[in-house]
Amino acid sequence: MTTGEAPKHGNSRLNKSVVLKRRPVGAPTPEDFGVVVGDLEPVVESHVEVENLAVSLDAGFRHWMDEGSGDHVLPAMELGQPVMGLVLSRVIDSRHRSFEVGDVIVSRLAWQEYSQFNGDLHHVKIHVDESLGLDLGVHLGILGDTGLSAYFGLFDHGRPTAGETVLVSAAAGAVGNVVGQLARIHGCRVIGIVSDDEKARYLVDSLGFDGCINRHRDVAAQLKELCPNGVDVYFDNVGGPILEVVLDHIAARARIVLCGAVATYNSSEKMPGPSNLFSLVTKNATMTGFLTHQSHDRYDEARSRIVEWMRGGELENLEHRLYGIESVGPAFCDMFAGRNLGKTLVELKSTAPEPR
Repeated sequence: MTTGEAPKHGNSRLNKSVVLKRRPVGAPTPEDFGVVVGDLEPVVESHVEVENLAVSLDAGFRHWMDEGSGDHVLPAMELGQPVMGLVLSRVIDSRHRSFEVGDVIVSRLAWQEYSQFNGDLHHVKIHVDESLGLDLGVHLGILGDTGLSAYFGLFDHGRPTAGETVLVSAAAGAVGNVVGQLARIHGCRVIGIVSDDEKARYLVDSLGFDGCINRHRDVAAQLKELCPNGVDVYFDNVGGPILEVVLDHIAARARIVLCGAVATYNSSEKMPGPSNLFSLVTKNATMTGFLTHQSHDRYDEARSRIVEWMRGGELENLEHRLYGIESVGPAFCDMFAGRNLGKTLVELKSTAPEPR
């Protein structure tokens, strides 16, 4: 053990974790989670111990909080056990050849201050390059899954050309705001769908969106006004009823990119699909889903271009950051209530890059 040693109580090393106290019904509430203190076991052969620097809050993990929701990605989360998510961590003790003390990684771990895993079985999503000199938290957001989803979803599947109209739902969220900014950089006309007027003003005034639609008003009327020639690319983060409305306003040869389905995450009932899918036929349009990790061989390309746009001042890292393990559960709930702007993460330890 070197830096970042866990606090001790007597001979025990203590660790705080956020556990699932009860299964959410509909949107999660702070009462669904609890913070508990437990003991850290000694690190055994082939295992690694990390100090968790920050927790990424991602709406999709709500799915695995339901009973019987286990699949090939994750098992259903168990009551009384730490909640799983994406976590930025620094290795503080290693008994495995592939991990060195000081390594910074992003991987699927629990919402807790310290974690241990078997290095032979653990899948690391990102080995963080600290030489970039950027706050390490960007690897949970704009240089992590959310930024990469925006990049590959928009450019590989949306295939926008300059002058086209790009519409993005959940446009003030972690993925949506990046999609809008990338489309603007690409010379497109960008319209966002958001939950309130304050977010709309920010996207237009600060991020260069050409206009925004408030989803709590008549979406069809606003689409007709802001997209009079139809929508060329629709980047869909929400699914649900808005997708059906948009299908009535697509342009010829439109591309619809399915990235998320926030509208369905809290529903215990299956939501009906769009009744107007024949619009895809009459408009000669396409609708495509994608998984970001299937482009893992091009991650370096995407990150390089994103960093270049950030350093050039063309792309802003929009982030909603909170602090401390006690903030994780409430922050997850606030995200579903629309109280965040950009990527939501909770910092547990400093994410400033260490000097080399």
